[in-house]
Amino acid sequence: MGLSLRLQNVLKVALVIVLILAAQCVWASEGAADAEHHEGEAAHAGHGPNLGTILPLWSVIPFAGILLSIALFPLLAPHFWHHHYPKVSLFWALVFAIPFLIAFKLDALHSIYHIMLLDFVPFIILLGGLFTVAGGIVVRGSFRGSPIVNLILILIGTLLASWIGTTGAAMVMIRPVLRANAWRKNYVHVVVFFIFLVANIGGSLTPLGDPPLFLGFLHGVSFFWTLFNISFQTLFVAAMVLAVFFALDTYYYRKEDPPPDDGAKEPIKVEGLHNLLFLGGIIGAVLFSGMVNLGDVPVGLHIMQSGQNIARDLFIIAMGVASWVTTKKALREANEYSWGPILEVAYLFAGIFTTIIPALAILKAGEHGALAFLIRAVNDPARYFWATGILSSFLDNAPTYLTFFNASIGQLYPGMAEHEAVGYLMGNVTAEGIANGKHYLAAISAGAVFMGANTYIGNAPNFMVKAIAEEAGVPMPSFFGYMLKYSIPVLIVIFIINMLIFI
Repeated sequence: MGLSLRLQNVLKVALVIVLILAAQCVWASEGAADAEHHEGEAAHAGHGPNLGTILPLWSVIPFAGILLSIALFPLLAPHFWHHHYPKVSLFWALVFAIPFLIAFKLDALHSIYHIMLLDFVPFIILLGGLFTVAGGIVVRGSFRGSPIVNLILILIGTLLASWIGTTGAAMVMIRPVLRANAWRKNYVHVVVFFIFLVANIGGSLTPLGDPPLFLGFLHGVSFFWTLFNISFQTLFVAAMVLAVFFALDTYYYRKEDPPPDDGAKEPIKVEGLHNLLFLGGIIGAVLFSGMVNLGDVPVGLHIMQSGQNIARDLFIIAMGVASWVTTKKALREANEYSWGPILEVAYLFAGIFTTIIPALAILKAGEHGALAFLIRAVNDPARYFWATGILSSFLDNAPTYLTFFNASIGQLYPGMAEHEAVGYLMGNVTAEGIANGKHYLAAISAGAVFMGANTYIGNAPNFMVKAIAEEAGVPMPSFFGYMLKYSIPVLIVIFIINMLIFI
């Protein structure tokens, strides 16, 4: 009698894993030889090899593996995924990390430690702080999720996103949206369009809105530059997405039974308002870290962390603790608050941040890396828009923004110091014979923020909103279902129109 179908599938997966590990071990042996060669060359310069010039393109297989796991397991094996997703994330992290450490030793350890300490830890601290504080704000009232009500709620969240961040706005507004629509049978699309607008597009006007723009702010882009230069794009894209949403929500609403009559109408009110002070504290801490310089602090393995970033993270933790201590338990219960969504984001993004190392290193190597063909092909604003946007859909949009930000400076102003080039890139400084780069910077900024909405992993709030919605019983679409049913037919079409008009 033949093997069961399930056992056959397990053996197929095991075979693929063995092949990946074998390929990784070959890479490890080749990489070790390359690393020794590059270390010998770099020893005179006092630094290790540039891993982005050494790593082959297939070194991103573990990264692709974790993305496919996130996409397929909830669809094909939901029970397994629900109970074992932290192990799956750890597995792919180890598939990459073990051969990487064997091949590049201290340089690999440095890369892993660097991305986890300087990127992942602040990322989780910020998300955790906003999640905790926003979870103590309760919006009550007897409003029903009609198309007009949903439009207003999502519009409010979209307007908030650029000023309290996409994560802050999403965490404040998602629970009122879910409560308003809990009586409906068809409201998956409401959460999806909430992700489009509140968790992404709405954050495109200031550095407070989305991490890519904050990185630009740290590298010299003026605080209000995006407000003055891509606001028309933001208004156009947001209006188009809202129009599609209103039409779709109206269609589904007409199929619903009449909303139940729960008796007396409860006036709309907001409780836990003292958490707005803590929310303001988190926003102030983020601004503080971008406007002052407290010097660098060694954190091990020759890595330096800026004092202002350490102060920011400690203050955000303090704001989260203060919110937890001072908010009544009943308010969090009213929000159906649990640690599940933030833990899911932490486990999965720990694996993503680890396995993303070769992809980012290859991109940062520019024309000297395995993606040189892509870097060479990006040579006008429209291509910068799509290249930044498509990569931001699957990679972390903050380093992707920074990669093309630096690529545009190298392309337009070769040999010019960054602090000088940024003025020309913004278009604030002009000179005869020197390109005005504001259209390039606008394309990079819009691509990074807008297209984070294309997938669940394009921006951190996307996954958090999905997790909260699923905890509330909303049957969210799968990874590919989200793309095929919503983001590709809606967003990509609107982005093409936006490119033809503005870029």
